[in-house]
Amino acid sequence: MFVRLPIVLDRLIVRSPVSRSFLCLGVLTMAGCTTMAQVSNLSDESCRTSFTQQLSSMLTSQGESSAHSDALANKTVLTLTTYDLGPRPFAIAAPSGTDYRFFIDRKGTHCVLTLYGRRKGFVSYTNNLTYIATESLPGCACVDS
Repeated sequence: MFVRLPIVLDRLIVRSPVSRSFLCLGVLTMAGCTTMAQVSNLSDESCRTSFTQQLSSMLTSQGESSAHSDALANKTVLTLTTYDLGPRPFAIAAPSGTDYRFFIDRKGTHCVLTLYGRRKGFVSYTNNLTYIATESLPGCACVDS
């Protein structure tokens, strides 16, 4: 499907503006309605604890050691509370040589931490349709800025 998709897109785009509209609608439907958000209360103890635990858990499930996962999660929380990066993806470079890419999503009133990509050396894996892993962040509040 993914190999043939560019050929189909090329044919649809050339044909008519109506086809282009349906194509855009189809792509948006397949991709879902994900918007990036920013955790607004990361300095609160309950949110900071939740974020740190969930991030550490996600990194451990990807094969990072527990000690490295905890250290990376704490460093990430410190960075995100020190600098106002806005609602954008962020990356974490692990001592294992793997880089992880995350973003925060708001699902109703809940914040969700989403791991959507990882890269080690020349091998990269990105899944922005179903994602690699997602974790709810209890105690955290999100804003779309």
